[in-house]
Amino acid sequence: MSFKDLLVLVDDSAASAVRLDLAARLAAQNDAHLTGLYAVNDVLLPGYIEAELPDALRATRRRNRDEQTARQAEHFATVMRQHGLTDRSEWLAVDGDPTIAAAVRGRYADLIIVGQPDPDRDRDTPVAQPADLLFEAGRPLLVVPYAGRFASVGERVLVGWNGSREAARAIGDALPVLSRAKRVVVMAANPKTGPHGLGDEPCADIARHLSRHGCKVEASHVVTDVVEPGDSLLNMAADEGCDLLVMGAYGRSRLRELVLGGMTRFILQHMTVPVLMSH
Repeated sequence: MSFKDLLVLVDDSAASAVRLDLAARLAAQNDAHLTGLYAVNDVLLPGYIEAELPDALRATRRRNRDEQTARQAEHFATVMRQHGLTDRSEWLAVDGDPTIAAAVRGRYADLIIVGQPDPDRDRDTPVAQPADLLFEAGRPLLVVPYAGRFASVGERVLVGWNGSREAARAIGDALPVLSRAKRVVVMAANPKTGPHGLGDEPCADIARHLSRHGCKVEASHVVTDVVEPGDSLLNMAADEGCDLLVMGAYGRSRLRELVLGGMTRFILQHMTVPVLMSH
């Protein structure tokens, strides 16, 4: 089992180059096709201002946009040549909102590779939003942090397990990575007890399931009222030298997560390694 059709979101940020290189390495490892999606969404101006723009300024805006698109397309082609993907890649530049474009095009991919928004840079810049893509695309996401470089992804994997539908979906979607990993650690943070909990040996059942897929897996859990579950996962990822986190997303509504807080929002804001998420 492997990924055969990948989609990576390309934008004008410095983090985009790191994301593209990661996606190319993942495509090469899986003998997969890689599509680079570049969505152009001009800054929207009030209608009365747009109507007053001189033709020369409109032409300049179009020329700048076309030049930037051409630069990104050239960079994509260069990276594809470096990774031997020239015959297994496609460049797609479209007009429109990046999140909507990624959701529509991503339904034809096994995995969507998208960046974590940078709160300092992307606040007023139209970039694809992972939180929305999780609901709209219907496909798993690999979210790449906006800071850092990642020499490997998927060699040492931490799986966040709570027995939920979303976590089970994420594990199923991540099997192409998990089955190839050198080490997989399944971890439950503050596992629930009782008939609907994780039992006397938290993570033992899911670890057994993964072992039947050939995964080199071990089970772990932590119980604490001092550290938040999200911090527990990230701490474990750092302590174990993991280069990928796999987890389910949004076990409750986004409104409840907004009001009460939640694991998905926390990880999307504080991730330190790439995260494969499914809803």
